[in-house]
Amino acid sequence: MIDSRHKYREYVEQDRLALGRQRDVRPHLFGDEIWKFEILLRKVEYDLNCRHGAVGRLIGKWHKIRFHRLSVRLGFTIPPNVFGPGLSIPHYGTVVVHGNVRAGKNCRLQEGVTIGATNGSHKAAVIGDNCYFGSGAKVIGAVCIADDVAVGANAVVTKDIAEAGTTWAGAPARKVSGHNSHSNLCDALFAQTRD
Repeated sequence: MIDSRHKYREYVEQDRLALGRQRDVRPHLFGDEIWKFEILLRKVEYDLNCRHGAVGRLIGKWHKIRFHRLSVRLGFTIPPNVFGPGLSIPHYGTVVVHGNVRAGKNCRLQEGVTIGATNGSHKAAVIGDNCYFGSGAKVIGAVCIADDVAVGANAVVTKDIAEAGTTWAGAPARKVSGHNSHSNLCDALFAQTRD
């Protein structure tokens, strides 16, 4: 969770690397909407967690309005304070995430992903670090997903995935491989931890 200016910068930097932008320092004026969306997401998180007073609320309101407009334009429903650093959304398209989801660092969401609650419950998924969700993947209910898990395209996860470093596919999702999610994530994230 972003609780300081330093953490805000760290999250934005990790998101930049996760999007594969090693050479770019800032988003381009035209294009780069997803990167702009992620920066606004982190600004809203910083505003909610760290800004106080009338001026802080005013700045926070401005960021929320811009964030909402860009969310609608891109088709993303991602609330603040859900994902750790290193969030990667490579394509436009509907992505829906429940506000009570808690996801670790380096999460990659393809288009059409839904991570939500079920049956009127407010309990939602807890997702580990370095997880990948393929196009159209669904995670429904209060499930726990271990670190380094890849969920394949159109898979439907309704039960816990406790085995780290595995690949799951199908409806309902079942283990199809002992391969981890790292090949689906940006190499720059792992190069930084090796140094």
